[in-house]
Amino acid sequence: MTGVSYMIPFVAAGGILIALGFMLGAIGYGTDGIHAYDAEKMGVSADGFNLLAVGNWAFLIFWLGKVAFMFFVPALAAYIAYAIADRPGLVPGFVAGALATGTGDAAALATGTGFLGAILGGFLAGFVAKWISSWPVPNWIKPIMPVVAIPLFATMITGIIMVLVLKAPVSALVVGLTSWLSSLSGAGLAVLGLILGLMMAFDMGGPVNKVAYTFAVTGLATAGAAVSAPEFQIMAIVMAAGMTPPLGLALATNLRKNSFSESERENGKAAWLLGASFISEGAIPFAAADPLRVVPSIMIGSGITGALVALFGNELRAPHGGIFVLPLVSDWLMYLLAIAIGTVITAGLVLVAKGIGVKKA
Repeated sequence: MTGVSYMIPFVAAGGILIALGFMLGAIGYGTDGIHAYDAEKMGVSADGFNLLAVGNWAFLIFWLGKVAFMFFVPALAAYIAYAIADRPGLVPGFVAGALATGTGDAAALATGTGFLGAILGGFLAGFVAKWISSWPVPNWIKPIMPVVAIPLFATMITGIIMVLVLKAPVSALVVGLTSWLSSLSGAGLAVLGLILGLMMAFDMGGPVNKVAYTFAVTGLATAGAAVSAPEFQIMAIVMAAGMTPPLGLALATNLRKNSFSESERENGKAAWLLGASFISEGAIPFAAADPLRVVPSIMIGSGITGALVALFGNELRAPHGGIFVLPLVSDWLMYLLAIAIGTVITAGLVLVAKGIGVKKA
């Protein structure tokens, strides 16, 4: 959870900038805007930046996002290690994450293990650093342990294990997962959308929700600058399914106010904005007050939303933003329809559940 929490700002800023770069490229160059990363196709001259050229701005914004985005996997690994071993875990954690994706000069030792390798590497780095910190050492060495010895030895041990032990099995798993995703379409993708939707609503920002979200955002890195890919559909599924729990509960508080307490009705007002902004945590106050009625209801609503988005074929390149990145969604009218259907189903199920076991006056 710590790793994901620190990762999200990199994902949000980088992913949205990349998507905006593609959008600007499309404005200036039509379907060729998918090549926003290409200086020649975006009209970027070696003589300097042209402030009046849309393509130049598309190129700049894309690469600003790409720079931010390239740090999110190392940040995930680093802060998993940090949660285990505190500051001494940061260096081996960042190195493990860089080795997982081949960031920068680490490309020569890239393991191709992706986010799975980063998660394993983060845990490995944290526990190795914690183990080294428990070594009995003379008092004169203790001051340099956190800043020199622990990062040095933990980085060396973690890096060797990543390259020599984890590379082959985890990279094979990642390749298999990618191939499986690429093979999905129609009913198969709808089933995945249903499962991801259920996960997004299960704990509203908790570990299960974060697993689904991390699965989606790391897929964006895998898809890269592809014209179309299942990974973009998965991102659209996860965002839509994460929006419907707060929106559905906000609608429910307006449809039948006497089924909710005064504080819940106030939370319902805020839930409109939270849901529209893809902040699933807006549903937590309602779930905490009545989990047996609320949680199953929002899970069904989100699951149906996810399945509908998959069937509609919506794609999204931005990893966050809710309705504020709607222009970046393919066929956005159908996308809104899927969210609206999920919202209404969520609200209806919550109200039906609220009426069960309640004695009428």
